[in-house]
Amino acid sequence: MTAIREGLWLMKNDAIMVTGATGVLGREVLDRARRTGLPLRALTRGATLPDDPEVAWFTGDLAAGTGLDEAFAGVRTVIHCASDIRHFKNDIPAFHHLLEAARRSGVEHIVNISIVGIDRIPYPYYRIKLECERLLEASGIGWTNLRATQFPELLNMAFGVLSKLPVVIVPTGTDCQPVDQGEVADRLVELALGEPGKEAPPAGGWGRVADLAGPTVYTADRLAKDWLRAAGKRRRVLPVFIPGKIGAGFRSGALTAPDRAVGKRTWEEYLAESVAR
Repeated sequence: MTAIREGLWLMKNDAIMVTGATGVLGREVLDRARRTGLPLRALTRGATLPDDPEVAWFTGDLAAGTGLDEAFAGVRTVIHCASDIRHFKNDIPAFHHLLEAARRSGVEHIVNISIVGIDRIPYPYYRIKLECERLLEASGIGWTNLRATQFPELLNMAFGVLSKLPVVIVPTGTDCQPVDQGEVADRLVELALGEPGKEAPPAGGWGRVADLAGPTVYTADRLAKDWLRAAGKRRRVLPVFIPGKIGAGFRSGALTAPDRAVGKRTWEEYLAESVAR
């Protein structure tokens, strides 16, 4: 039955592919994409594929460029959520392989998720994300790029690690604006169903849509204190001054987009529902 289903999907060119489908954002995107009624594919590096009647799963490695042609055959739109923050330099070859496979397969639209502030803060990971945006823009493939602020789930993971130490260290003078990853997923799927770059603002450049930010701006130390309280942990929060251009970028408010505070779910709601004990 699986072979028949996949064979039928290969005959179409309206399938949506989600990369990074097992990640924090990718899982949410996949859940929303199921509701579109379109053929749906998901890419994972794992050799054991989920038994999922609604999704055609494929094993593929973007960084190595393997297993992509079969996965992308018949795909019209890619929602690209894959990123390796632990080995982020791999994101550049991965993006090259993504674009090459997309061209070979006739993909018409790539929807990319990026981060607010990457063009204003010379943080190494942000530089990689910015270069990926430039590669996408120069690819010749229809594209849409969405920048979002911080995901609560990623903040939760970060504070979980930091709280293993006697003191939780955060950058001083740094504002954040958490946006629910589910709301970002909703937006990505909405963009995937539209035409490439159709909603681009005049100042954003073709293909760049308006940023998506959470409803409230918080200082980093406030986020840490709120998380510790919800998690029932007693730790001191220590703001640390980060020198140089990276620290100046953090302190400039570049991680926030107050004029794009369109997210609904608050940090407090996330803590109450997902962290509080």
